[in-house]
Parts: sequence; C-alpha cells; structure tokens
Amino acid sequence: MNLALIAEILSWGLLTLALPGTLYLAALTIAGALPRRTAVTGRLAERMAIVVPAHDEENGIVRTVENLVAEAATDGATDVVVIADNCSDATAERAQSAGAQLIVREDPRRHGKGFALQHAFESLNSAGYAAYIVIDADSRVDSGFLAAIRERFGCGALVVQARYTVLNADESPRTQLAELALAAWNVLRPRGRDRLGVSVGLLGNGFALRREVLDSVPYTAASVVEDLEYHLALVKAGVRVRFADLASVRGEMPSTGVAAATQRARWEGGRLQMLRHHGTGLGERILRGQWRFLDPLADMLLPPLAYQVALILAGILVGASIETVASGGLLLLLIAAHVVVAVPISGLPWRRLWLLTRVPGYLAWKLFHLGAVLRAARPDAPWVRTARNNPTHGASS
Repeated sequence: MNLALIAEILSWGLLTLALPGTLYLAALTIAGALPRRTAVTGRLAERMAIVVPAHDEENGIVRTVENLVAEAATDGATDVVVIADNCSDATAERAQSAGAQLIVREDPRRHGKGFALQHAFESLNSAGYAAYIVIDADSRVDSGFLAAIRERFGCGALVVQARYTVLNADESPRTQLAELALAAWNVLRPRGRDRLGVSVGLLGNGFALRREVLDSVPYTAASVVEDLEYHLALVKAGVRVRFADLASVRGEMPSTGVAAATQRARWEGGRLQMLRHHGTGLGERILRGQWRFLDPLADMLLPPLAYQVALILAGILVGASIETVASGGLLLLLIAAHVVVAVPISGLPWRRLWLLTRVPGYLAWKLFHLGAVLRAARPDAPWVRTARNNPTHGASS
C-alpha cells in the first residue's frame, strides 16, 4: 500500500468522522432559522424568585442586584435572592444593601455553583414560590425578561432557558468572538432544538424551573458542568426544557487569554467527563427506542466548532485530492452557514462576521490548550475559578 493511498484513506476517515456532527449542525441551522412561533395561551401569575449564586462577588454584585430588582419591580411578583456561597468578602452585605434577600452558606468542603443552588432551592422550598430563575452574579437581564419567562410557563413549559449572550462584547476582540460563538451556541441551537420538539438544554445562566420540577427532580448536580448534569437528569425524568426566545440575559466573558483558557478548559473538560459517565447509558437507552436521548448524546458528542473545523481541515490537507477538498469544503460551508445564520437570528450586526478572519489564530489557540481540556476532563480534576477581567467585574460561583 503506497503513501498516497494511505493518505486518501486517512483523509476520508477524518471527513467521515466530522460528517455526523456537521449534518446535526445543519439541521439545527435550518430549524433555528424558521420563524418564531408567537402564540401565547397564558401567563404564570404566581410568585417567582430570582436566585443569584455568588462567591466573593463584592465588586460586581450591586450592579447585578440593582438590574434584577428593577426588572422585578416591573413584574410585581418576583423576589431577588442572593445565595452568598462561602464568601470571604462583603458580597452578602452589598447584595442585601442593593435590595436582595439573602441566604448565606458556609461549607468549604462542598464549594461550587451546584451546591449553592441546591442549598438555595432547599432553603426557599417553604416560601411558596411557584418557580425559580437562576441568574449568574456577573449578569444583567434585558427589559421584559420576566414577562417572557412567565409567558413560557403559562404555555405549559416546566423548565425554560432564556437567550444567554455576552455583556462585555465591546471590551476586546476576544469577547466579540465569544459573542459570535454564543450567538450560535446559545441562541440558534436552542431555538432550533425547540422547533424540532426536543429539550433545548440548560446553559447555566438564565434558566427557570417550576417548583414541582424540583420536587420530582431535586437539584443535586455538583459537577463543574452542573447545568449539563441536571439537564440529563431532566431528560431521564421526561421533562423537556423549552426556549424563551424573547428573554435575554447577558453575562461577562473573560477578555484575557489566561482567563478564557481556564474557563474553556473547565467547560469543555466537564463536558468530556459527562460524556464518559453518561454516554454509554444514553446510547443503550436510544437502542431501546427512547429517542428523546438522541439529541443530548449528539450534543455531547459534537466537539466545539473550532475542533470540528480543525478535523475537517486535517482531512482536506491529508488527502489533498479534488474529491476530499470538495467534500471538506462543503462541510466547512455548512459550519460557516451555521455561524452566518446565527448573526441575524441573535440580533448581532453583520459587521461581526469580520471576526471569522481571526479563526486561524483561534484554532491555533484552541489546539494549544487542548491538553488543559483533557486534564480538566479527569475525574479528579479540581474546580478552578475563572480569573476576573478587572476589579469591577464579578463572575458566577
């Protein structure tokens, strides 16, 4: 067997490996681009609580609480509750002075957002709230956020995920690129899943749950990707997460390379942990005809777009034949279409597409930090907090 034939076989192998994920993205692109369904059949009228998990957030918690209190004032039946989790600063005092109700949790052996949320939900269980909304401590909600959440609940949804985009997009080219990426990941994809009739997933920020859901599926997720872990528990229980396309929350994203690398390693490594722990079980359920597990498994198997693009480029370069170049080029066009369609759907200006010129450098950066992602995927990997952008910006627990 000569080297040319080996290269051709390897090339087709790489492109074949990239094909299912690319077709999956294409399906979500088409479904997400369909017109929004506008029928509203009701509105939840009962009291809700916005729960804000916060760990050492004294520099940013006041702005977040003030934003949420102002939005709650337009609603008239929503309280803002900050869970100050293992704080060593003035987070609790500043949150309370800004108008939030306060829960203080001290348990240094069990730290992290999942434990904080579990404690908050248990503490508020007797308060009579019909639903809870989770907002990160470095975030702001857009006007009309609560009205959109209430409408989704009024239409029968039990769990709702809002749009989750970037608050500090103009801070640097890195945060602008994050905004473009989240337009696809956090807007177009869940919108497409909702139109396809599957659970849209939880994004960790801007999600809301009816109290009866927590009664039947307690929030015991404690991994570094507790949102993904809890979503799998919801799917197993037959609960579908719906998308609130008219509700938007904006969170701070790291503007420095070190902070971004830490955050991406934690997120991507955590997803690999979930795939290792749950992938086989999900596959077995699908083989038994439980099709609702197909999308969660496909979502975990799909690598970040940068790795997907790198895989296709490797297939093109290894083979370098007309057929492999044409096939790989088509796959790249489908991925590019996914990003391009996400721009108007998420309301971004078209000029954001210039950021695609930074893709080669971003690919190199991602591949350079792949080792950190794999280390973060180990079962004994420690939880590492994302570094702050500057002293005035907070971040979630």
